[in-house]
Amino acid sequence: MVENSQIVIIGLNHKTAPVEVRECLAFASEDNPKVLEIMRQEPYVDEVVLFSTCNRVEFLLATKDTFKAAEAIKDFLAKFKKTPRDTFEHALYIYEGDEAVRHIFRVASSLDSMVVGEPQILGQIKDSYQEASDHKACGVILNRLMHRSFSVAKRVRTETGIGDHAVSISYAAVELGRKIFGELEGKAVLLIGAGEMAEQAVEHLVTNRAAPIFVANRTFERGLEIAEMFQGTAIRFEEVLDYLKEVDIVISSTGAPTYILVRDDFKGVMRARKNRPLFFIDIAVPRDIDPEVNRITNVYVYDIDDLKGAIQENIEERRQEARRGDRIVDGAVVQFRRWFQSLDVVPTVVALREKVEEIRQAELKKTFASLTSASEEDRAAIDRLTAALVKKILHDPTVFLKESGHKDKKSLYVDITRRLFKIDERNDLNREARKE
Repeated sequence: MVENSQIVIIGLNHKTAPVEVRECLAFASEDNPKVLEIMRQEPYVDEVVLFSTCNRVEFLLATKDTFKAAEAIKDFLAKFKKTPRDTFEHALYIYEGDEAVRHIFRVASSLDSMVVGEPQILGQIKDSYQEASDHKACGVILNRLMHRSFSVAKRVRTETGIGDHAVSISYAAVELGRKIFGELEGKAVLLIGAGEMAEQAVEHLVTNRAAPIFVANRTFERGLEIAEMFQGTAIRFEEVLDYLKEVDIVISSTGAPTYILVRDDFKGVMRARKNRPLFFIDIAVPRDIDPEVNRITNVYVYDIDDLKGAIQENIEERRQEARRGDRIVDGAVVQFRRWFQSLDVVPTVVALREKVEEIRQAELKKTFASLTSASEEDRAAIDRLTAALVKKILHDPTVFLKESGHKDKKSLYVDITRRLFKIDERNDLNREARKE
């Protein structure tokens, strides 16, 4: 049932929560099926999609009780992630109705990203929706909303210059490295993890003539694949500590649940390097590098939250284009609201047409019983005439109900229509007849 349902988003992101809070609540992809199944059992959650990326954890819901649904989400997060509510509750936001719709449109369009215009988020949103759809966690409302968000994102991407400037999290990481070292040419680079962000980082590094490039991945074949693409060298994951003695820049983006490098791992490393600076860019969530490593002399560790200032000029250009994107989003929100509000009207319009059609059929039956001499052609003509009359009579009331403006007034008009035509009484009689 969609009647009285509300669209709600509850979550946190890079604007409301630091990385140490986000990493406590981040979900691994293998957790998603279990999370969706638990959410489907919640009595106050009618539909749900989970978004979990390095910069946000959000639950998109259709619910008839926002407060109870939000409480259920908070309790679930605390229990599932074994994290007290007071650790994250202050960072949560709850959006309802138009605010929620606007938020998901902005997220899909990358208007809400840490780096505005980065292209990865739409793919992540589509994957999240596909998973929710596969687990039958979506219904009429969220199916429509998600598909609409994809088309809005496409419009924003094609009708604005939001993607014209080479900016992404990986690009920001490389820009920070360039500012630290001046030039990246000849700087040895170690990539730990060989995912999409790592590939993008390699592309930017190669552009800046960093070399040589080493790639370490838990799956050696995948590391070899990336290394070969960029004329680099694949190393075993177990060799990382040895190569820390040689490289200048380390970019880490694994999916490990805990730190892969801690302070104790650096015993002897800096001595072997003769204290040459070692620069870490940790773009993983949860983080790969223990922040304590930053306390070591001449070792510099930057996490994903430190990247914000690295590319301010390009970000500002994208933000200017983002204002145009927001205008597209605002128009789409209004259109979606009209569709959403029509959900309450549709059952009434259908019931009204069914009732009038029943009356028409009953009167035709009486008329034809008395017109025994009428031919089949005459009966067909009378049937067409009465059907056309019913259609014309119901046209204006139907249009009025669907386009009657403010939601509160629309609800009033729907209620009056149901009372005038005794639609609910008819439904009650039908239910009683089915029981008999």
